[in-house]
Amino acid sequence: MKDSGGVEKKVLLIFIQADSGVDGASLLDSATVKQSFLSSLKERALSNIIRRAQFAIPPLSLMILSSQQVEGVSQTICDLRFEQLPLDQHWDLAGISVQTGAVKPAFDLARHLRSKGIKVVLGGPYVTIFPENCRSHADAIVIGEADEIWREVQEDLRRGALKPEYRVETFPDLSAERTVSKSALDIRSYFTTNVVQTTRGCPYSCDFCNVHVMNGHRLRHRRVRDVLREVELFLKEDKRIFFFLDDTVNADEAYAHELFTGLIPFGIKWVGQATTALGEQPKLLEAFARSGCGALLVGIESIEDGSNHAHKKFHNPAMRQVECIQNIRKAGICVYGSFIYGLDGDTLGLPDRIEAFIEETGIDVPGINLLRPIPGTGVFDRLANEGRLLHARDDHDAFRFSWGQEMLYKPLRISLEEFIPSYTSLTKRVFTVENAIKRAIRAPQLRSAVLMFNLLYVHMYGLSRKDLHRQLRELES
Repeated sequence: MKDSGGVEKKVLLIFIQADSGVDGASLLDSATVKQSFLSSLKERALSNIIRRAQFAIPPLSLMILSSQQVEGVSQTICDLRFEQLPLDQHWDLAGISVQTGAVKPAFDLARHLRSKGIKVVLGGPYVTIFPENCRSHADAIVIGEADEIWREVQEDLRRGALKPEYRVETFPDLSAERTVSKSALDIRSYFTTNVVQTTRGCPYSCDFCNVHVMNGHRLRHRRVRDVLREVELFLKEDKRIFFFLDDTVNADEAYAHELFTGLIPFGIKWVGQATTALGEQPKLLEAFARSGCGALLVGIESIEDGSNHAHKKFHNPAMRQVECIQNIRKAGICVYGSFIYGLDGDTLGLPDRIEAFIEETGIDVPGINLLRPIPGTGVFDRLANEGRLLHARDDHDAFRFSWGQEMLYKPLRISLEEFIPSYTSLTKRVFTVENAIKRAIRAPQLRSAVLMFNLLYVHMYGLSRKDLHRQLRELES
């Protein structure tokens, strides 16, 4: 059934990249930085490699929406990392997922599309947390996880009765069967299109994270049989590596054991995110290894209990971290260890201990991040109340994601004049070509990927140091 005029409605779902950060590090004010032609060419090439090889997986949220099909409505995904906006075609509606930290680009795009007569609906994390900031930038907003309400949006569009607001009152039931389709994707653009989520929600309450704010503290599960069927279907179109996008894929040990034991016959290779507690879950760790787990990102944050506890992270006691990480690597799984330097308990003595910890555990790819106070999180509100933010608390776009390229707050125990040189010195020691080669040689598997990540980080943290020292000079002037 089409609309009353018999014309199919066309919907464009748009993925908009952040200005910096995981979509490719760049100098924050690159227009003011003079570069040689070769340097500029090198940075463009590396940025393209990063986007297409390291981080180029499709936006699962838009895949889920495009899979909710309504008769008389067609949907297309436009990924602005690789594509130009197809404005030579007619679109009845554009959907934009607004990521916290990329607010201005999303609003600018919405304004541009509306000026061309295209209706715009905004959703995503930022809209869910700050709906009042978004209403004037769209014809409609979606508040909450849109799995079950997106069909209603399409039906209203088809009838010419789009409402200004769609609010999800309860979290979607993930146990309901929903097939995720890749039909709206250009599969060739991505490193892999095999992205799967099995649970939502997080049982932890780390104050620098917004997952439990958006998705709740209770873990919601998809049925194991549905996930296995999805893996089987995905393999027919793309036999490359799988990304399991759960924030803590081992949080429910019994569920994870059933799932990954069931995956063993498929013979896939996969990567995901887990807590270091996996190193103390021997049966589950074996199931991970046997099901094809190649690498896991683990959020270590701090190796000091006091620093983690200051930010309400209690589930990875420091005294057990070394053994847990070593056990994961002994099982043949590479470890990407994510640290945050600049937590409230941190002192100038910590960088040396982080460096020693990386060596002792054999972490294959270290990531040493600055604390990012994300609007909507507990730490953002606390730092704002304490007068420690470096931008106005209402200027949410200033708190974008970046690759350790700028300080957004004042550390509690270390002055900025001391902290920035301390951080840049640490990254200069950790991220070297020699260390990249050493980590690749000793990696339990995926050695070429480990080498690529580490070499890219040599470059990206180099950019980070330039930006931070420039910021320091501005602060001192």
